[in-house]
Amino acid sequence: MAPEPRKCVRVLIVGGGYVGLYTALRLQRKLKAELRKGEAEIVVVSPDPYMTYQPFLPEAAAGAISPRHVIVPLRRVLEGCQVLVGEVASIDHAKRTATVSTLATEETGSRERLSYDELVLAPGSISRTLPIPGLAEHGIGFKTVEEAIGLRNHVIEQMDIASSTRDPAIREAALTFVFVGGGFAGVEALGELEDMARYAARYYHNVTPEDMKWILVEASDRILPEVGEEMGRYTVTELRRRNIDVRLHTRLESCADRIAVLSDGARFRTRTVVWTAGVKPHPVLAATDLPLNGRGRLRCTPQLSVDGVTHAWAAGDAAAVPDVTAEESGKETAPNAQHAVRQARVLGDNIVHALRDEPLETYAHKYVGSVASLGLHKGVAHVYGRKVKGYPAWFMHRVYHLSRVPTFNRKARVLAEWTLAGLFKREVVSLGSLEHPRAEFELAAGGKPSGDPKGSS
Repeated sequence: MAPEPRKCVRVLIVGGGYVGLYTALRLQRKLKAELRKGEAEIVVVSPDPYMTYQPFLPEAAAGAISPRHVIVPLRRVLEGCQVLVGEVASIDHAKRTATVSTLATEETGSRERLSYDELVLAPGSISRTLPIPGLAEHGIGFKTVEEAIGLRNHVIEQMDIASSTRDPAIREAALTFVFVGGGFAGVEALGELEDMARYAARYYHNVTPEDMKWILVEASDRILPEVGEEMGRYTVTELRRRNIDVRLHTRLESCADRIAVLSDGARFRTRTVVWTAGVKPHPVLAATDLPLNGRGRLRCTPQLSVDGVTHAWAAGDAAAVPDVTAEESGKETAPNAQHAVRQARVLGDNIVHALRDEPLETYAHKYVGSVASLGLHKGVAHVYGRKVKGYPAWFMHRVYHLSRVPTFNRKARVLAEWTLAGLFKREVVSLGSLEHPRAEFELAAGGKPSGDPKGSS
């Protein structure tokens, strides 16, 4: 009697970020034989066909790295996986099914239902916004490569506006840049863009660095808490030395009518409000039957399985993972890239262990510190208890993130761009029309352009 064929095990990975990509890469390698025999299948559902290496977004915004080189094409690196571009709308883990909206959903009017055997939830996070008047209309986020490109174009366009008018009110609004949030994203984006704009000013006959006003708004008493209190104070001093207005214990109360109103009573005319004030769990987590903690993240075990549930796993921003290296009980690992990449490896290995009825591994990694760039040749770092600032910290930032960006292809391209950037001048041109590529043709064809061809906001 012929043996009964083995069932194909489907692993569904929700999200194509750090955890999604690295988990899929791990499974692709560990289950190579099973994938070849058709005994296993890995499906990655991601809203974008690429993974964004977010620590490089500030440099992409400043033009130090090409935007295409801060993303990793999922289909190219996940050759053994099925990549589905779409978003998971809901998950019924009791029935092992997920409802997925794809790019074809608008055409067909119906969503797909995917069944699975093992679930990996790694949808990441989204920007945490507040009901501030004018924020939805005028605010600019900084979580995606598209936002980084748009912000770079926008900053240069504001300099073009200021250069082409004598109206003091218009010039003031165009040359005032408000960043809300003193974490990595806000400080690094501000530092890199101020550096770029300062350089670009040499090509404008009537705009100087002194004409520009850069403001960092932070609600707490310090910025960059990850690098420690001393390095945080140094960062404030360094930014203020560059005439950047750092306002601690301050909140944005309104940006309606292009006027930024702060809680300390200050008011600024501005056409640029960049919102980087934190993130919150992805909404798909609330559309599952899996256990969440009080902050909306999945309750997980140190083995990265969802607590109290079988065949469900999570890591990264979506997961509340106990920190077994912490001295105090109840502490969780920080939702950052350093943990996400390492958790993904353990998560991938544990899924393989579970499929083969082997003991699971415990995720244990003591946080080694943080590095941050404050612009070209400027940075701060707090690594293994050592405090570093200036050029050495900036160099450490580049070396560390170059070692962490996925694939040799991307490492080589980023290194080549840095090398060329050291030999030639910066590119300081805006390509804002990319955001509305059909506007010029629509106008030529006698129609009404669907958007502002310059993409200003």
